[in-house]
Amino acid sequence: MRTIVRPVALPPGRRVLVISDLHGNLPLLKGLLRKVGFSGEDILIVLGDILERNEGSLDTLRYVMELSERYTVHTILGNCDNIVPAFADDRPDIPQEFYERWFRMQGERCLLVKMAHLAGVEVTSRLDFPAARAAINRDFGPELDFLRGLPHILVNDDYLFVHGGVPREERLEELDAHSCMKNDDFLGQGYSFHRWVVVGHWPVTLYHSHIPSAKPILLYDRHIASIDGGCTLKADGQLNALILPERPGGEFSYVAYDGFPVMTALDDQAPSEDSINIRWGRSALEVLEKGEEFSRCRHLESGRVLDVLTEYLRYDERGVHCEDSTDYRLPVKAGERLSVVRRTSRGTLAKKDGATGWYSGRLKEE
Repeated sequence: MRTIVRPVALPPGRRVLVISDLHGNLPLLKGLLRKVGFSGEDILIVLGDILERNEGSLDTLRYVMELSERYTVHTILGNCDNIVPAFADDRPDIPQEFYERWFRMQGERCLLVKMAHLAGVEVTSRLDFPAARAAINRDFGPELDFLRGLPHILVNDDYLFVHGGVPREERLEELDAHSCMKNDDFLGQGYSFHRWVVVGHWPVTLYHSHIPSAKPILLYDRHIASIDGGCTLKADGQLNALILPERPGGEFSYVAYDGFPVMTALDDQAPSEDSINIRWGRSALEVLEKGEEFSRCRHLESGRVLDVLTEYLRYDERGVHCEDSTDYRLPVKAGERLSVVRRTSRGTLAKKDGATGWYSGRLKEE
């Protein structure tokens, strides 16, 4: 599939907000737009992955469509978004085996399964695909047309917006579209650019080996901004809005929203001097002692021993893994506000400035 590239105009004097990887989380999208004060004077760029992994995908898609009718909104196709029109059009770029596996794993967190269900068709095997495809095309024409019409890249003289990443800035139409949408570990590939290349797709916490952080990563020397805050995919995820500089070459800023309750810290706490961020793809464990709330574990890659929330443990044919976990202690001053991810008998898993860690002090509800 060839890459669809479109020019994007960003007139001076208008604030430009860039968001990515909503993954069907409409409450976080609405909360972020409220927090950032989104209005008709702004330009909103959505870097893709509006959909999937959340039962709210259909409502989120329709909300983005509504915003696109009322405001200046530019949306890019992400790899998760591409699943829907590819199935509806019976395109060969995604094999049928993928859909069988994806439908089984995600259930109604997959938009296609939910669409088929709403259209009166159950999808339990490949034999159901023709009926599901026909029903989805019949009942969800506007949604499909919106997704079919999205480009893979938006570009002007100063910026290139793409969901996953690109290997170059020239001859963009010749690139493979799937590689632009699904480009894992883009920052690790060593590219540098003349334009600023703004991407989502890869939750930024995956780039941090010691301290979990969902803040956008801005590489000024390489002109790359990576902004996926792990919304929906991570238990401590957030949705980031990158705010472009008023003039090219200026400083970026951002606003984030995670939806967690906010409390005020009453005690100081020094940060830990050494910590680990156990994250997806590098999360294999040996359980040394399983407990009701915490389990003592050895992280196989690093050899580090730490306590992991027992509910974060996952068992499959590969062994034991965990949701993203850390032993990092946040630096906290009394009076600071923290987002509370989880309260436990041993302290609070909290967030400050996008970083996740543990806080053992007292908290006051706001």
